[in-house]
Amino acid sequence: MRGFLLVLLFALALFQAVAQSSGRRVMVLEATAYTSSPRETWGNPFVTATGTRTRIGVLAVSRDLLGVLPYGTRVRLRDLGTVHGRGKGQFDPFFREVVFVVEDTMNARWRNRVDVWMPDRATALRFGRRLVELEVVELPQR
Repeated sequence: MRGFLLVLLFALALFQAVAQSSGRRVMVLEATAYTSSPRETWGNPFVTATGTRTRIGVLAVSRDLLGVLPYGTRVRLRDLGTVHGRGKGQFDPFFREVVFVVEDTMNARWRNRVDVWMPDRATALRFGRRLVELEVVELPQR
């Protein structure tokens, strides 16, 4: 199992290097999902860190990624499957139609991770922990 993970990490690093050299800004990150449940949020569960309402297309990022993916960054996601290598592409039909916007942040304990807002707990649990390919579509105007 350890060998598989090393090969997977090497392949992801190589893929990222090729994608960056082609002019696309692409990152492979671990992703989870959250809902507007009071137990999963802080403060008002229907309001993001930027003050907008939660909705499909809201993306929360770990605080260490805010320098690379500041609030307002528009991105596309592609499902690479669970962290254990299963279910690749299962959420691609959901992702295909949506341009996600970074409008929220995660708890300070998380690093190199994104959190996709989902409308219900069942879908969020089915999403679980996955790897996603995140492609930056547009950075916010400064």
